[in-house]
Amino acid sequence: MNFKQTILSFLLVCFFVVTKAQIGTEQENSSFFKGVDFHTRASFSIGGSAPIPFPVEIRRIEHYNPTLSLGLGVGLTKWLGNKEIWGIRTGLHVEGKGMKTAAEVKNYFTEVIGQGGQKVTGNFTGMVQTNAKNSYFTLPLLLTYGALENWNLYAGPFFSVLVEKNFTGYVYDGYLREGGPTGTKIVFSGDNRGPYDFSQDLNLFQWGVMAGGEWTFRKHLSLFGELSWGLNNLFERDFKTIIFDMHPIYLTIGLSYIF
Repeated sequence: MNFKQTILSFLLVCFFVVTKAQIGTEQENSSFFKGVDFHTRASFSIGGSAPIPFPVEIRRIEHYNPTLSLGLGVGLTKWLGNKEIWGIRTGLHVEGKGMKTAAEVKNYFTEVIGQGGQKVTGNFTGMVQTNAKNSYFTLPLLLTYGALENWNLYAGPFFSVLVEKNFTGYVYDGYLREGGPTGTKIVFSGDNRGPYDFSQDLNLFQWGVMAGGEWTFRKHLSLFGELSWGLNNLFERDFKTIIFDMHPIYLTIGLSYIF
């Protein structure tokens, strides 16, 4: 997460705190704010973007690094009824999602940047390094169950907007058949690599489902864990270089402060 996003997140938290203070004296007389819990949260995510199921072109994953993907957010839970068994949770999160992977592939259709700056498309056999580092504004809309002592469980859809994008990498230790499986052979060996950059082809909007739970271990503090699964393609619909859909799948763990 870059400096600009950290500042934006901080301003969101400040806005939330000020707003909470302003409405604090009105809560007793407001029907909406009765049974509402406000919270702030800090988190980190582990996961990546992957095709489901894995295509035959990807033979094995040589290594995987989840990178440091941090997040901040604010939110509220509106409890339905005095017993606070069911509720609706929403908020606004700024979250990073990234990974570094190296995979062995065979006849993997891709596009690389040649030594002269030209784009070369074809079927590659060898090793592919992928570096992804993206950030999103995310709005969850979650049904919450709070009948368990010190526990809340929640699940529902989320909607995200891309605010920082990076999806780059390179091919190495292999060869590219330009234009197709029988095309001209371009060899990448030693320090000779074929870089690629698909950052501008990432989908601006992401949506999917998430589920998780939080454990309140002190009066205002809770630990939470949640799994999110993007249902639409990571890339735009007209992007054809990667021929299979990629889905962001992440486990997020963090700490929240409940007002």
